[in-house]
Amino acid sequence: MTQSSLQPDFEGDFPLNQGAPFVLDSGGKLPQASLHYAIYGKLNEARDNVILACHALTGSARVADWWPDLFHDGHPLDAEKHCVIGINVLGSCYGSTGPTSINPATGKPYGADFPVVSIRDIVRAQAQLIEHLGIPQLRAVLGGSIGGMQALQWTVDYPERVAGCFSVGAAPLSAMGLALNHLQREIIRLDPAWNGGNYDADHEPTRGLALARGLAVCTYKSSALFTERFGRNPDRSGEDPLQSHAARYDAAGYLDHQGRIFNERFDANSYLVISRAMDTFDLSRGYLSEADALRRIRARLLLVGISSDWLFPASDVHSLAERIQNANAVCNYIELHSNHGHDAFLAEASNVRPLIEYIVQSGAPHVQEKNCATCAV
Repeated sequence: MTQSSLQPDFEGDFPLNQGAPFVLDSGGKLPQASLHYAIYGKLNEARDNVILACHALTGSARVADWWPDLFHDGHPLDAEKHCVIGINVLGSCYGSTGPTSINPATGKPYGADFPVVSIRDIVRAQAQLIEHLGIPQLRAVLGGSIGGMQALQWTVDYPERVAGCFSVGAAPLSAMGLALNHLQREIIRLDPAWNGGNYDADHEPTRGLALARGLAVCTYKSSALFTERFGRNPDRSGEDPLQSHAARYDAAGYLDHQGRIFNERFDANSYLVISRAMDTFDLSRGYLSEADALRRIRARLLLVGISSDWLFPASDVHSLAERIQNANAVCNYIELHSNHGHDAFLAEASNVRPLIEYIVQSGAPHVQEKNCATCAV
């Protein structure tokens, strides 16, 4: 994640429950919790120009840092026209209460004692902030990956407060997705510096976190993209895999680089907490069934699958869209054809731009199709 030249018009923190404990789906409690958020643009007089952009696993409240191409004049997140809000999720290390925050019960960082957080918890906290800001309804809630999970959860838990929803590369994780996330967490725990999750800032499990990130990057990309970028070329540093066990191919050098730069910006415990929230995403939780939950939706939805995504296969996103339509909600499905894998919604923002515009445009009519059509973009 890079720093954008576009800075928020406001950035600050919001205490949840007015300082009272925040109770989680897991039964755990955060004695004191707050959200870090950023606002681009201004709230109009009618208070109907608000877009909530939900970040993915390692993103932040600063939406322009990870979706910069959508903020240009005339684009979907044009801050001259819209009020765009980004909220850092609970459990993160970018300002909201998370494992690096001080536990008031001990006076030390939570570390491994930070409780399990669900997508419902994250959205319930966001809803408190949106209400505090005096916003009666979101024109749209947007997100990819775990951000798309948040967007979908909004439409179920707060149906009257969301007009439109754009979710890309998001559905309940398959067994393969759960397995891949499990391996990443175990890799981190096997680092000698892990210390039961109670490591200090001078001795973090950087090797484990870097390896976990490398595995995650593989799930975010596609085989075709790796072949195109790296082929079977030796690492660009000049290493020769035929001459040394330590010498790498270019693909390995790329993954090692991604791990190194990730260590500079993220916390291992936060990675465990948020990836667990991704695992446990289930729209039926708190309702009689998934169908009962989906029948609550009042927003118009656009679900986007990515053709080369093997972490969240397009077929899984398509299936979810069909179930939403079967619940008589207004939902379209579009398939984004890309070799960028799961990361396509970030790597090819120009392709998602018109899809987001469809959702956020003022007064856009609901689309009445009752059968999901797979469209190529």
